[in-house]
Amino acid sequence: MKLHPDASNAYAIQSYSAEGVVVNGKLQTGAMILCAVNGPQKWSASSFENLNQAHFDALLPLQPELVLFGSGAKLQFPAPRLLQGLIAKGIGVETMDNGAACRTFNVLAGEGRRVVLALF
Repeated sequence: MKLHPDASNAYAIQSYSAEGVVVNGKLQTGAMILCAVNGPQKWSASSFENLNQAHFDALLPLQPELVLFGSGAKLQFPAPRLLQGLIAKGIGVETMDNGAACRTFNVLAGEGRRVVLALF
C-alpha cells in the first residue's frame, strides 16, 4: 500500500550519511535548512551546543506549519526557550535524530505539507 503520492513538486532527500544529505541529486554538507517548497539552504547554526533562539527564528520567514529538527546522529532536545518564536506562531516542532528527521521530511513533503527540516 502506498502512503504518499507518486508525483510531487517538493524537494526530497535521496540519502543521508555522516558526509551529508543528498537532496534532489545534490550533496548538501554542513548545517542545513530544507524547505519542501524552496529547497535547501545553509543554516547559520554551527553546533548543538551553540544553538540560540535566533537560529530557530530564522525559520519563520519560510512560514512552515511544522519544523523537524534533526539534532545529529543522536537525539538531543533543544532548550524549550529556543523554540519560543516558533511556538508563539503556532508552528509545531518535532525533534529527532537526523535519520528519522530525513525520513519524516520526505513523507510530509510528499503529502504537500509546509514542512521545514533543520539539521546538522
